[in-house]
Amino acid sequence: MNPTGAVAAASCHEEVVSVDGVSFSYQQKNVLTEVSFGVKERDFVGLIGSNGAGKSTLLKLIVGLLKPTKGEVRLFGKPLSRFKEWDRIGYVPQKNALNPLFPATVHEVVMSGLYGRGMLFKRIGKQELAKGQDAMRAMDIEDLAGKRIGQLSGGQQQRVFLARALINNPSLLILDEPTVGIDAETQESFFHMLRHMHQHHNMTFLMVSHDMEMIRGYLGQEPASKAGKLNFYVRHSHETQDCVEDNLAHSLSGLRQRMESGKRG
Repeated sequence: MNPTGAVAAASCHEEVVSVDGVSFSYQQKNVLTEVSFGVKERDFVGLIGSNGAGKSTLLKLIVGLLKPTKGEVRLFGKPLSRFKEWDRIGYVPQKNALNPLFPATVHEVVMSGLYGRGMLFKRIGKQELAKGQDAMRAMDIEDLAGKRIGQLSGGQQQRVFLARALINNPSLLILDEPTVGIDAETQESFFHMLRHMHQHHNMTFLMVSHDMEMIRGYLGQEPASKAGKLNFYVRHSHETQDCVEDNLAHSLSGLRQRMESGKRG
């Protein structure tokens, strides 16, 4: 995303999300009208808006769960209708989007994040199992692995979906109120991890959040652009990737260590 006045450095990176004149109506009620914006590689975009402004609807349009009544969405330069590389995108919906009767276990939900659409039956090997174990440890849900997702509290469910979204080292992470129902200590650790991944790993973020302190503290006090009732806060990372690890193992391990040290304290 690179509106006038935003960080000029973003112009050297490709646009990973392009929303062009998108409108959406539900039961003849306009939810979004002529929304246009872009998210460039290594942007961190925070989306703020009042209730009913269409924040979650916009994210669902971007990940293909809804179809716009007008306009176009492109991911990594491809129209949504032709985009197939869903393993490049991690998506965490609002926790109330879960069907409580969904029969999968925590382990199965987390492991499903390794594969794109239409690839759920791909063979799982030792390397994949290790990724799943590390993601569950990082989110402090390892002891819940065998439980059905519908048996968990809201905060526990959100941790499961965070682990699922991060397990595959996505290029783009889309988060819809990711810390609702999570205790303050875990929120702090999670935001620390997001900042680390944004600054030191090749990852782009689009996040809806009610946490104005976090948004403004990291992304700035004023929105870079507006679309109707939606406000877009943007920070671009141009820093050298100086981590020893080039995937999320380092970040997830660091988060787990912080969580464990916090408990001991």
